[in-house]
Amino acid sequence: MGRVPLASSGETRAAIASAEAALSGWSATPPAKRAQVLFKFRELLIRDMDELAEMLSSEHGKTVPDARGSITRGLEVVEFACGIPHLLKGEFSEGVATDVDTYSMRQPVGVCAGITPFNFPAMVPLWMFPVALACGNTFVLKPSERDPSCGLRLTELMFEAGLPKGCLNVVNGDKEAVDELLSNPAIAAVSFVGSTATGQYIYETGCRHSKRVQALCGAKNHMVVLPDADMEQAVDAAVGAAYGSAGERCMAISVIIAVGEETGDEFIRRISPKVQGLKVGPWNDETSDMGPVVTAAARDKVLGYIDQGIAAGAELVVDGRAVSPQGYEDGFFIGGCLFDRVTTDMSIYTDEIFGPVLAVVRADDYEHALKMVNDHEYGNGAAIFTRDGDAARNFSSRANIGMIGINVPIPVPVAYHSFGGWKRSLMGDHHVHGMEGVRFYTRLKTITSRWPSGIRTGAQFHFKSGAEQ
Repeated sequence: MGRVPLASSGETRAAIASAEAALSGWSATPPAKRAQVLFKFRELLIRDMDELAEMLSSEHGKTVPDARGSITRGLEVVEFACGIPHLLKGEFSEGVATDVDTYSMRQPVGVCAGITPFNFPAMVPLWMFPVALACGNTFVLKPSERDPSCGLRLTELMFEAGLPKGCLNVVNGDKEAVDELLSNPAIAAVSFVGSTATGQYIYETGCRHSKRVQALCGAKNHMVVLPDADMEQAVDAAVGAAYGSAGERCMAISVIIAVGEETGDEFIRRISPKVQGLKVGPWNDETSDMGPVVTAAARDKVLGYIDQGIAAGAELVVDGRAVSPQGYEDGFFIGGCLFDRVTTDMSIYTDEIFGPVLAVVRADDYEHALKMVNDHEYGNGAAIFTRDGDAARNFSSRANIGMIGINVPIPVPVAYHSFGGWKRSLMGDHHVHGMEGVRFYTRLKTITSRWPSGIRTGAQFHFKSGAEQ
């Protein structure tokens, strides 16, 4: 599709220096004026939505409606960030002691960096830099080298919206650029979305260099189907959640836990023809349900997992390996694949495949299903499909998962709530966007003040409580 240079560590340092030079002026800009830039940026995103979606699809391979939907979710975060004057309000307590007041404020952390994945080259950057900039930070974005154009175009739109020079920078790079971002003393905070192995490296390296780090990592999202579920609703939800974006999303449903043999049999009977009927084709075919996976290596990895599942004894009910759209025989296409009789010791259950592969596991009862969810190392998202409010409430409370859906297969929260998982799906203390994003990109400062009033108490040699003073 095109070529971009991979930034050296020296070029990455230049981008960081640009952000550092712009920091003092931007952080001193009133939040209302920062919001005005974001309001204009929102208008430009809406204006160029079709252009951005086509740019994204042509590089990544996902369908245009899928691309447009992801940009819209990023746009919602921009709209949230436009409210930054309200979001940065602190707290005030008058008279905590005699003539003493205490108040708090949130101030920017400094120069921030974002390292973003290939699967959402517009949405994930939009989760990060609008909130960081709104809070008064400057930013260096390192998009995926597999589809970098959206990150560059979004930055151009930010400058068109009136962002001062140097406040937002883009470096296209590999590990050399990443290591510079993680070790450079001018970087105060790093946001990352990607695989767990890379996320662990980024988290450990960034923390070792005294940086604030949030690393949103891998997932294996379960969908529990109880016997009382609306089966047609559950099947339709599973098809969209498992095979949308060709399974290349961290919130994809990749495991169905059918509670009871009859539930599992009915689920397989209903979903099989729908998986077989998925239309796989190029991004610019409006009839395509799924595009290709991103690279040949990604395709081969998914095919390897399918082979492992068969070898382990799982039943491949729908085999999508032979899909080859006419005229695109060299494309990285995989059709929808459906496994039944999967067990928890199989790699297709334990590992994040990141492709259009859905595994169905049978559970004896609700408690057995809940144990599977809680025993897995990942805790990003999980869903339950049921008509039983008590079961849904119990699952919401007891599932050790960061995001729960009740009859909702992909429980990605709206922009003014926060996105993030538990266990090995998140490293760091803060989720992304929403108020958690504001907290990540700001430091809390608390001021205690006393103004002279003629009262003299003499030297004090111990901390007094408000009641004592």
